[in-house]
Amino acid sequence: MMTPLRPSGAAAVPKLVERPAPRRKGSDKAPLYAALDLGTNSCRMLIARPDGAQFRIVDSFSKSVQLGVGLESSGKLSRASMARTVQAMRICKQKLKKHGVKRMKLVATEACRRAGNAQDFIRYIKRETGLSLDIIAPEEEARLAVISCAPLVSRKTEQLLVVDIGGGSTELVWIDLSQVEPNSRAQAIMALHQGFEFAGGARVVDWISVPLGVATLREQFSDVADDAACFALMSWFFEENLAPFAPYAEEQSREGFQIIGTSGTVTTVAASHLGLRRYDRSKVDGMRMTSDEIDAVIRDYLSMGPEGRRNDPRIGRDRHALIMSGSAILQALLRSWPTDRLSVADRGLREGLLYAQMSQDGVLEDVTYG
Repeated sequence: MMTPLRPSGAAAVPKLVERPAPRRKGSDKAPLYAALDLGTNSCRMLIARPDGAQFRIVDSFSKSVQLGVGLESSGKLSRASMARTVQAMRICKQKLKKHGVKRMKLVATEACRRAGNAQDFIRYIKRETGLSLDIIAPEEEARLAVISCAPLVSRKTEQLLVVDIGGGSTELVWIDLSQVEPNSRAQAIMALHQGFEFAGGARVVDWISVPLGVATLREQFSDVADDAACFALMSWFFEENLAPFAPYAEEQSREGFQIIGTSGTVTTVAASHLGLRRYDRSKVDGMRMTSDEIDAVIRDYLSMGPEGRRNDPRIGRDRHALIMSGSAILQALLRSWPTDRLSVADRGLREGLLYAQMSQDGVLEDVTYG
């Protein structure tokens, strides 16, 4: 079932409290912050310190734990997947201790939202590692994805759609920026850390959490043997679930409409388009792709077949099994909205968690556009 929010109108937005000017964050004396995202497929963590309007990564961790394997059929997290996750969490604990991190936000998303034994699992993690995880609601996950993308919003953008394709769900947030001055749009989006009603003059038109991500969508069609048929069915099925949220499917492309996509699927497709044999975040984050370019990459994936994708270094061993379900979601999204371009974001929930913590503490300078 989709989780929607439909604000009745633009409520009066209180001004953000002015804070004392922070010290320059480039100093090694600036505090360290951590953000951990335990999703349906992966456990990922960033440790960073404030650096002007951004932050500087000090350490990171990412591991495919496949927490959601079997969840669709059993309704519970399996012992094997929980054991894999705890092993990953132990490594995270070591990194947090090594760097002496005191300020952190550790969250779990769709798999734990759906699992009948999730609270037992959270207590198990606490007992084995000493780390406390919060299972966050879809609304918070959506807000954090938007916050992470604030610096990528174009000055020309009047309508913004941020899409976060996860392992177990896909979050979409539609924001009207037409009443916000171009130079103030990033600050307006960053204000979302206080809630959807505090968009700093921007208006959250709608948001939705579709309980279909790269892992859950693939699992639903795992019995379809034909590769191309499976892809087509996944894309159609996702588009059907998206229909109530996409009222502009029949309209022509608009210059002022921007879609920002944040996920491993989006960055993998971008890296494939660029022909990168070794992933380079600096070349991927912030780039734009046309729908024709995205379709060309997806056609290439289909022509390879499962074995070809498994051995393609641009896709990677950890993602080859999920790239087609992610591509199906991506293609359905571009069919449903009035733009033929996608902005690629190599950022997401973890970055949003870091921005939210730092914004709350007043240790970030104002976000500006490049």
